[in-house]
Amino acid sequence: MTSTMTSIRLCTGEVRHHRLRPAVNRFTYGVFFIRVSLRGTAHQASELSCSGFSHNRFNLLSFFDKDHGDGQQTPLAWVENLLLSEGIADADGDITLQCFPRVFGYVFNPVSFWFCHRQDGELRAVVCEVRNTFGEKHIYLLDTGDIQHYGQELSAKKIFHVSPFCAIEGQYRFRFMRTSRDIGEQHQTQHVARIEYDDDAGPLLLTSIAGSEQNMTATSIARVMLRYPLMTFGVVARIHLQALYLWFKRVPFFSKPLPPANEVSR
Repeated sequence: MTSTMTSIRLCTGEVRHHRLRPAVNRFTYGVFFIRVSLRGTAHQASELSCSGFSHNRFNLLSFFDKDHGDGQQTPLAWVENLLLSEGIADADGDITLQCFPRVFGYVFNPVSFWFCHRQDGELRAVVCEVRNTFGEKHIYLLDTGDIQHYGQELSAKKIFHVSPFCAIEGQYRFRFMRTSRDIGEQHQTQHVARIEYDDDAGPLLLTSIAGSEQNMTATSIARVMLRYPLMTFGVVARIHLQALYLWFKRVPFFSKPLPPANEVSR
């Protein structure tokens, strides 16, 4: 299959997590992630490779098409077909996928965001591709409706099992923000994704991932590899470590149910 990508940006920042009850648990981890622009004037994948990064080939950092969507179509074809099947025909601008890259060939993405824009640059929809450690995934499609801009609150009913310390009830609330500023002669853009989870008793989790863009270069790759070695391996290790903390704090445990019948929900 032929893949098209117009640009890849490297972002460095942090993940924050705050559990409110029945035992308070909070942590902040430094991370890096990539933002892949999927639509526009197409370039061959080889044009987007640099020392330390490759597309569909092993490297220090890499992006593999099969890690996203259904793993059969290109990421762009998959998300375009998904949007059309859900009746969203006006997301005809840029589509940007935000995710962790493979590090030394390994990646686990608890959630990836596909930001789908109209031609005028306004945000039309966000596709949240959520995965759990059991190898399952679910798609939450966030339709912006009549209000099409960054910063608005979007919501989705929770129907997919992620953590054994949260019941499948309640809803997620999302806010996606981006800000730009000039630092000297450089133009810097910061991206923030906030996800808050309310169960039937009220607010339970406050989480976010934020990062500032930089060019994908051999120097920037070397910098993040030195600062966050084996970052994607650490993602899975930290998930299990935090689960152990919750178990020690005697937070109620919920057994894993069967996955939802529908892969996509709104």
